[in-house]
Amino acid sequence: MKIWNIGSARTTYQLDFACSPLFEAALGIAVATYDQIHHTLEHPPQHWSSMLSALPQSVQLEVDYAKRHNTWKTLLQLLHHQPFADLESFLHVVSELSAEELRYHALPFLGQERQQARENAAQGSAADAELLQAACRDHLFFAAYIAHITSVDANELRQHLLTLMEGWYQTHIKPQEASIRRMLEKDSSQKRAMQDKLDPEALVEWATGASYPPEPAVTRVLLIPQAIYRPWTVQADDAGTKIFYYPVADENMSEHIDPYQPPQALVQSFKALGDEQRLRMIKMLAEKERSLQELTDVLQMAKSTVHHHLSMLRSARLVEASGSRFRLRSQSVSQLSLLLDQFLERGF
Repeated sequence: MKIWNIGSARTTYQLDFACSPLFEAALGIAVATYDQIHHTLEHPPQHWSSMLSALPQSVQLEVDYAKRHNTWKTLLQLLHHQPFADLESFLHVVSELSAEELRYHALPFLGQERQQARENAAQGSAADAELLQAACRDHLFFAAYIAHITSVDANELRQHLLTLMEGWYQTHIKPQEASIRRMLEKDSSQKRAMQDKLDPEALVEWATGASYPPEPAVTRVLLIPQAIYRPWTVQADDAGTKIFYYPVADENMSEHIDPYQPPQALVQSFKALGDEQRLRMIKMLAEKERSLQELTDVLQMAKSTVHHHLSMLRSARLVEASGSRFRLRSQSVSQLSLLLDQFLERGF
């Protein structure tokens, strides 16, 4: 079949960057209240119980409230309302919002077509609140979250948010605020510096570890570094915007960086490539996607051995699985020379 394309050329999204210890605080509350994920994080589960027990009793009660109603989501939504210079400016703005504004900013973005329902629900429309809940019945917590936001007294919600954010920030962020800010700014600057070397999609994949192709309704991607949720990347949505709270790179976690210490991602990649059989597999996957059985047949190796090699390549983000087939992450491979150059050019 012959196709005559009279559509516009494929376009990508614009990249923006933001960083603030305020995001670190809100994400800290989020992860501290999500027990099921604690065993997958860099800090052991007891770390989170220690963080909670260090809070004043009044703030612990608000953390329990956040755990029941997922109001850490409200804090993140409010942080996207406008840039905030510090905790005081954030608390002031939240204190001054009307009840309708507070509810509107608390409610999640569920697509442009539901923005009017979001506005109506914030103003007290029970029918629109139900419409929003119905639109996300399959989400882990959005339906219950929306029900709470649209039914709770606005002043109760406001006081909860103010006490929670201020208490967490003063206990866990303020004592090391300067170093947290420097770490986040260092990582954000590192990503900005790569804009001239990588296209937006490649930069997003490098920063987050996940590929994100353009979507028709998304014109902007916002990259926000965080250390508290490592190694996870957390995604969120806003009008026209996809948000990635991505993990701070290993080399930016410490204030005093050894310029000769290579990034862990670079070490993993070269270790994965430092094997003849794995290089053969890379070559084969560069030609086309292949199944485990196909790779086994061509390489004439035990299936368990091929699987082991694939695991190493996948952990280095050089290969990914698509169903039962494996494919090369071409962008990750092409970025290796850039990452090596960046390491070699790192100053003291």
